[in-house]
Formats: sequence, structure tokens, C-alpha cells
Amino acid sequence: MPYIEKPGQAEKDKPVPQQKKRRFKPIPLRFLLPNMITLLALCAGVTAIRLGFEGRFELAVGAIILATVLDALDGRVARLLKGASRFGAELDSLADFVNFGVVPAVLIYMWSLSALKGLGWIVALSLAVCMALRLARFNVALDDEDQPDWAVKFFTGIPAPAGAALALAPFYLGFLGIIPDPKIAAPYILPYIALIALGVVSRIPTYSGKGMGKTVERESVLPILAGSVLFAALLFSFPWELLTLLVIVYLAMLPVSYKSYKQHLKSGS
Repeated sequence: MPYIEKPGQAEKDKPVPQQKKRRFKPIPLRFLLPNMITLLALCAGVTAIRLGFEGRFELAVGAIILATVLDALDGRVARLLKGASRFGAELDSLADFVNFGVVPAVLIYMWSLSALKGLGWIVALSLAVCMALRLARFNVALDDEDQPDWAVKFFTGIPAPAGAALALAPFYLGFLGIIPDPKIAAPYILPYIALIALGVVSRIPTYSGKGMGKTVERESVLPILAGSVLFAALLFSFPWELLTLLVIVYLAMLPVSYKSYKQHLKSGS
């Protein structure tokens, strides 16, 4: 009896080629380093909540200051190494919301505003919500290509790290003994925190520091290095005095930055 090949038999008898394994391209270290710094900042911020629950508020505020320093470093490291990525930008934004929105709100409520119960919680909550709105607006503004070149010198509203540093100002005064009992001072701290929350989502132009040049004059190198060392020494030796002074200077600079923005807007350059 002759062999009759069934339809499709030839195709079945053919050897099935092995599928090529999908290989992912290795990621350069320059993309990982900025994200590692961001994650370290996030760890510092979340640890501040634990320190607050344990009543160690000085260390908790110090952890937020550390998160602020790391936040300033990750973007600069990314630009220096040319390791900026969309993933890194999203991670940085989420970390900023936790470190500068959620953590300060929780700490200020535990330390002082809890004395006002529901009203204190509403104001603390508004700080976190306003920080989220501010960061969302900032991320959307990154895609705006119609902004003039001089606009890079200004933020719209108080930036997240500065907003957190301003919101923590009552802590600085408390550590200095100026606010002996934060629970008693809660009615005065509450409107201040509310104003900071409004300043974060406001349209007030504030200096960004991004307009500064990437290079410095040779004769300015030594003064800048000496000033940096002096600043670090003062921060370690007199942290609360220095931070209180910086808060006062920043608040005093708000009208100056607003006037400068109006001058740029009027001249168009």
C-alpha cells in the first residue's frame, strides 16, 4: 500500500527552530547612581517618621535635612554624568512628595498640631496635598517649550525642598527654646503652616538657582570652597540657629524675586 502523506505532515516533521532568548541591554552605571541617591534620600525621609514616633524630633528633622541635601545632589549628579532618564525623574518626584510633603506634615502634627485635633490635622494634611499639587504642576511645566529662556531662573511657587524647610521652622525655634511648649503654641503654628502650604501652590515666582552659570571664575574658586567649608561647619555646630537664619533670609527674598520676575517679564529678557 503506497504511503500517503497527510496534509500538513511535512510542516510537523520540520525541526522547530529554537526561539532566540531576549537579551536586555545592560544599563550603564551613570543611570543607576542618581537613582541610588534618590532612594537614599527617600530612606532618610521615611526614617524621620519613625524617629518622630520615638520622640526624637531633632534627629527626625536632621533626617529631612539630609534628604534635602541628597535631593540637591541627585539631579546634579545625573546632569554631570549625563544619566538623566524619565524613570529617574518620576522616582525623584515621588521621593520629593514623601520627603517634603508627607513627612513634614506628619511630624508637625505629632509635635504640635495634634493639640488642635481635627483642625490641626486638616492643616497638616493641606501641606501634604499642596506639595503633591505643586510637584504635579512642576512636572507638567517641564513639557512646556514656549517658556522664554530667562524663565529657567524662577520657580512657580515655593519649591518642595524650600517649602519643607520653611514648614519645619517651628521645630528650629523649639529646639532653640524660643517655643518651650509646641502644644501650647499650636494656635500660632497652625496659620504659619497654612501660609506655607498656600505659598507652595501659589503663583509667586521664586529664584530657582538654575540660572547660575556652570563655570566660575578662577579667582572665585578659593572663596567658594572656603565659604562651603564655613557653611558646613556652621551647620554642624549651630544647626538650628543657621537654619532659622536661612528661613528668615528666604522669606525676605520672596519680594525681591517677585520684583526681578516682573522686570524680566517687562523687558522680555
